[in-house]
Amino acid sequence: MPVQLLKIKGESETPLPSHLQKENLRDLQEGCDHTNKYIQGIVTLSYPLTKLGDGTDIFKIVLQDSDNLSSKINSINVLIYGKMAEDCARITRHGETFIVAGFKVIKLPTSKEDGRHGCHLEVSEEAGSTIYVSESEIVQIILPCSTGNMIPLCSVAPKYVYTPLNHLKDGTIVNLYGVVKFFKPPYISKGTDYCSVVTLVDPSDVKLTCSLFSGNLDALPKIYKVGDIVRFHRIKIREYNGQMQGITSGGFASLTFDGTVGAPVVPRTSSKVYTFMDEEQKTVEELRIWAASNISISGPAAKLSGVQPMQFFDLTCQLVGKAKVDGSSFLLKVWDGTRCPYPTWKVPVEAKDLEGDKVLLHQLRDLVVDILVYDNHVQLAESLKIGSFLRIYSIHTKQASADNEDVSHIEFHLHGGTCYGRGIGALPESNPDVKELKAFLESVHLADSQNMESMCSMDMDSTFGNVTDLELHLQRCQQLSVTVLTDHQDLSNTELKTIINSTAPQQYRIRAKLRTYKPQKLHQCVKLHCSRCNSLQEVPDRDDFDFILRGSAGTASNPELHNTSWYESVTWTTQDQKQREITIHFVKRDEMLQNPEDTLLMIEGGTLKEIWKLSRRFKCVIPVRSTEDDLELLDLSAPFLLQGNVKYYGCKQCSTPKPVKNLSSLAAEQQTSWEPTEIAQVLGIELLQYVFIMKFTLVDETGALNAYLFDYEKFFQIPASEILTNNFLQQKMQMTMNTLCPPGRKLGDLPWLECFIRSYNVRDAMKNQVYYQIFDTTVAEDVV
Repeated sequence: MPVQLLKIKGESETPLPSHLQKENLRDLQEGCDHTNKYIQGIVTLSYPLTKLGDGTDIFKIVLQDSDNLSSKINSINVLIYGKMAEDCARITRHGETFIVAGFKVIKLPTSKEDGRHGCHLEVSEEAGSTIYVSESEIVQIILPCSTGNMIPLCSVAPKYVYTPLNHLKDGTIVNLYGVVKFFKPPYISKGTDYCSVVTLVDPSDVKLTCSLFSGNLDALPKIYKVGDIVRFHRIKIREYNGQMQGITSGGFASLTFDGTVGAPVVPRTSSKVYTFMDEEQKTVEELRIWAASNISISGPAAKLSGVQPMQFFDLTCQLVGKAKVDGSSFLLKVWDGTRCPYPTWKVPVEAKDLEGDKVLLHQLRDLVVDILVYDNHVQLAESLKIGSFLRIYSIHTKQASADNEDVSHIEFHLHGGTCYGRGIGALPESNPDVKELKAFLESVHLADSQNMESMCSMDMDSTFGNVTDLELHLQRCQQLSVTVLTDHQDLSNTELKTIINSTAPQQYRIRAKLRTYKPQKLHQCVKLHCSRCNSLQEVPDRDDFDFILRGSAGTASNPELHNTSWYESVTWTTQDQKQREITIHFVKRDEMLQNPEDTLLMIEGGTLKEIWKLSRRFKCVIPVRSTEDDLELLDLSAPFLLQGNVKYYGCKQCSTPKPVKNLSSLAAEQQTSWEPTEIAQVLGIELLQYVFIMKFTLVDETGALNAYLFDYEKFFQIPASEILTNNFLQQKMQMTMNTLCPPGRKLGDLPWLECFIRSYNVRDAMKNQVYYQIFDTTVAEDVV
């Protein structure tokens, strides 16, 4: 039987038929007569139209009771059958008012724990059901045409009820307003959805952290800074670890407003249909006034002219160039019209890989800085358009190692993860900060900027001049949790006594204090690990390497192996008493020599000092020696590859070294990046990885246990491969450990660590023993 739709606009309200009576959701019971009853609510979720085994169409929606949002049971499933299902699927939209009359109540076989009713409604023409769907100023009536009646219901914009943060209840779906106290820009979660984390406050002096997910990036709140004001509709509340948290539910929608007092009240949203009443504008203005005097509103983002080494800051800028560096990092070239006071790192990329106006990039070469973004930020960075305006959150400026460079400079990094709001946000040109930045950029005279005096490089005293300030800052952080959990937020804290008395293997979240750690000499905690045979070994010292080099210097270079199709060779004799012969083979790409920063070379007869000098200038250095047929690697007790100040070793047990000529396959590739993993693979080397191995003694009120740290770079946010050759990183790591476990402090004065540990069994011939390992935990940015 066909269904007719009637749309009425601008007419006076017409009531429902007088015989219909509204039924409360909580009063629904199976077996009662609901012929003359109706249920009214808002559509928060709908499922695709499907068919039953007999071919009957079925359409399912979730209906939320807008009059009882604070009730634990405030929504119900509605199943619509037959021709009515097809019509409803075609016109039903989220957020519409939906009235169901003449329904059947069917009890579900299992209880619900998601805030929905323990029964569902069944609706069909055969049962004499009628459905009224109402949207702002548009009314649609769905009913069998055999009744001869088409009952108009005039709609008005729905009046929403907003719940203060101190009135939230577990299991409810609510509407609310809040001021942004902290946020993480949207990022790709471990699934396919985008995720954003937002912490809200309001005058009730309660904090609510919301985890928001959506497959559509534009559906997440458009938050640009702390102090913005958001309106969330249909957000679900759950209690976790004694605190309320918000998560997206079906029909979730948001509006965002600038939190600046006096700014226009213009909502930011991707939705084309939303309601915003006059009284809500007053709510936004009142929240602005309250926030101005009750929370720390973000000030202007830092300028490049004001950055310092070892700083974390937000930057509003324009993107003028970008390039892929490798699989886990991406380059953004940005400017804000001001000049960084220090020499800056220029990330080496090939000209053909760099997107952007080459003429403009040349003009801006003294004003542009290179920001290297990592891991989960790469996908978003790749999608950014040249010329767009960005706000990049929590950029880290690092001081380059004096051992690695002739001139000191600073590097700009956006590390992986989302700690402390790390991320990238694209700003629309209507944003006030963008308008201000555009006006400033247009006033910059590029010719003048090229003639500015270059800044002198800092001496070593000024390089580490911030150490005292950093130590004071760390002391202020000691009463806070000094670690950050990077996953498994669903786990609740477990006491150590419970863990000790439980069987393995299991995973736990704990809150404890670090009483002691080993080794106390931190350089001793760096080891080399083979992932294949799971062996650990000490990092060879420079004397071992020097001894192997001196031994290989006695082997003369074979002239028949010089100047092949894939490398060019140069030989000279030193002027010292020994008159050593040194041969360097420069690997070509596409039969062409490359710039030094892109070149891999192989050296025969060089000393440790000579190899270190070459590694600072060229991309990769491989020590080799000649045989009758080919070049070969040295003993695997020595590094097979050097990049910068990092030495790469191979596992003696698992490696099967191949002739060096196998490198020619990489040299033939157009996009060769000379990654250590690729070089190791073609040379038959099982690459050893630098790891931190430490034992932590953790305590809480119930007991103590020893947990091992086995980490490459996530826990300390310092690469284990660089710690042994970088004095600055060694000092930074020592300061970090002094914060986690302050020397000379009583147990009660130690800071709290939140971390995840896993238990596992180790069996030998005599007994089974349980061990514990720290995982998915990192030191807080404020500490490192």
